[in-house]
Amino acid sequence: MLRDLVSHRVNPIEERNDSFLERIRGPALKDATSGESDTHRKKNKKEDKKDEIKKDEKKEEEKKDDKDGDKKKEESKDEKKDEKKDEKKDEKKDEKKDKKDDKKKEEPPKEIWIMDPAADQYYRWLSVIAGPVFYNLIMIVTRASFNELQSSYTKLWIVLDYTSDVIYYMDTFVRSRTGYLEQGLLVKDAKKLRDKYRTTSQFKYDMISMIPTDLLFLQYGFDNPEFRFNRLCKIQRLFEFFERTETRTSFPNMFRISNLVLYILTIIHWNACVFFSISKSIGFGSDTWVYPNISHPEYSRLARKYIYSLYWSTLTLTTIGETPAPVKDVEFLFVIGDFLTGVLIFASIVGNVGAMISNMNASRAEFQAKIDSIKQYMQFRKVTRDLEARVIKWFDYLWTEKKTCDEKEVLKSLPDKLKAEIAINVHLDTLKKVRIFQDCEAGLLIELVLKLEPQVFSPGDYICKKGDIGREMYIIKEGKLAVVADDGVTQFVVLSDGAYFGEISILGIKGSKAGNRRTANIRSVGYSDLFALSKDDLMEALTEYPDAKKALEEKGKAILMKDNLIDEAVANAGADPKDLEEKIVKLQDNLDGMQTKFAQLMAEFTSTQARLKQRVTQMEGKVKSIKPEDLAEVVADKDKKVQ
Repeated sequence: MLRDLVSHRVNPIEERNDSFLERIRGPALKDATSGESDTHRKKNKKEDKKDEIKKDEKKEEEKKDDKDGDKKKEESKDEKKDEKKDEKKDEKKDEKKDKKDDKKKEEPPKEIWIMDPAADQYYRWLSVIAGPVFYNLIMIVTRASFNELQSSYTKLWIVLDYTSDVIYYMDTFVRSRTGYLEQGLLVKDAKKLRDKYRTTSQFKYDMISMIPTDLLFLQYGFDNPEFRFNRLCKIQRLFEFFERTETRTSFPNMFRISNLVLYILTIIHWNACVFFSISKSIGFGSDTWVYPNISHPEYSRLARKYIYSLYWSTLTLTTIGETPAPVKDVEFLFVIGDFLTGVLIFASIVGNVGAMISNMNASRAEFQAKIDSIKQYMQFRKVTRDLEARVIKWFDYLWTEKKTCDEKEVLKSLPDKLKAEIAINVHLDTLKKVRIFQDCEAGLLIELVLKLEPQVFSPGDYICKKGDIGREMYIIKEGKLAVVADDGVTQFVVLSDGAYFGEISILGIKGSKAGNRRTANIRSVGYSDLFALSKDDLMEALTEYPDAKKALEEKGKAILMKDNLIDEAVANAGADPKDLEEKIVKLQDNLDGMQTKFAQLMAEFTSTQARLKQRVTQMEGKVKSIKPEDLAEVVADKDKKVQ
């Protein structure tokens, strides 16, 4: 056995071609099965080939798939790269847009030129445009009626006409950029301003006034200025200029009278030109009504033609004097129209002049009524002649110096803000001259300025006497005041404009040797204008400014110590008993007021409680009157909802 194994190891058995089954069957069956095995082999070989072909195809497909995968990977990589590039580009674009938006936000919007209708610039422009409008109003009809005037100064009319046209075009641009108020703010949007201008009625007239009708001169000649009548559509600007001037001038009544005279002269001028044109169309000297024959040397001059026509127009419209009677129908109709126009003009003159004169004398009539009432009172009370004469002189001084105006009445219609600004403008510099009010808060000074009251004193009047209780302080606006002795004759000092006195007494400084009493006699030398500030007004203003009150008291103490007019022991002591009493009285008053308010609240509470009780009892009665049958439907509906 060992030998066989060793030999088998050393000499390995060659592989046999026959199968294991063939060897079992033996050689007898070998031949029988050999044919079948061959066929099987062939089949197996074919199948193996097919399998190999399939494997090769699979390998090729796998290779193709690998290649396709590689291509797809490459394509996906390329796509990713492209996407990254696009993202980077988009990011860059977004960054650029953001930068542009930031720049736009940072950069303020471009300011366009806007004309503020409340500014002086707008009024100055109105004065510019009013010139060409008035020129066209007067000269177009004159040149159309008097041919000699048109032909003699052709170059001048060309320059003036086209200069006025340029100003007209500029005015249209100004109108399109004139702001207006919207919710209290000036609109500065160019588009809104243009749209607003287009909606106005004046826009149509402005467009008509700018139609280049001068092109008709190319066909009909320059001696036809009537083609320029469309320029009169801008006359509204002239009226606007007059209205603005009336509100700005310091002499409105005189301006109204002048304006009325100008309107009347313009109507007379136009009527004269129309009269001459009618005479020209009918024929000069053809009858007694028209202008005389121009072949006569006296009536051929241009000046005589215009003056004659103006004279005839004035007589007709004012219905003063006699004019030649009309002959033809056209003449009759024209004269009738003139008479009717003259009646209207006369009525407007009478009405306007009467109203203007009454307005001019309104203040005088009101002042005279005051004097008359005071005279009647003094006569009724049998006042002495000397005192009556002093009162009349005082009124005369007020009238001659134009100090009859009641400031409070005049400023009553203004808002508080404007009142304060006017008072600051008029009185603040005067108040700052007072030592104790220097370096005070601006708010306190404004409060005090509004409380200053002007007073006028006659010669010899005492503003205050020694020992009087000081309830006001005074600031001299104009005039002379003398500090006099008890005899009223001896003068110690003369106070002039800007001086002040009585400021310490109204502060009520504790420890003052004089208390709140006057320490001198002050008398008016002539007529004096003073500002008075009362103690009550000062204390009312100081309630809102406690720090300012302390500062004023310290300043007052320093002034009194400098003049040795303060008792330091009393000043440094506790609170003044009088002040404590005043505070107690005020507290009692406040308590009384609170008690009355509490009683009112209790009464209201009890009344409302009683009303609520009545309502509850009424509701109880209604609930008791409801039957169970009435509630059955309600219960059924509730059950349905629950289900």
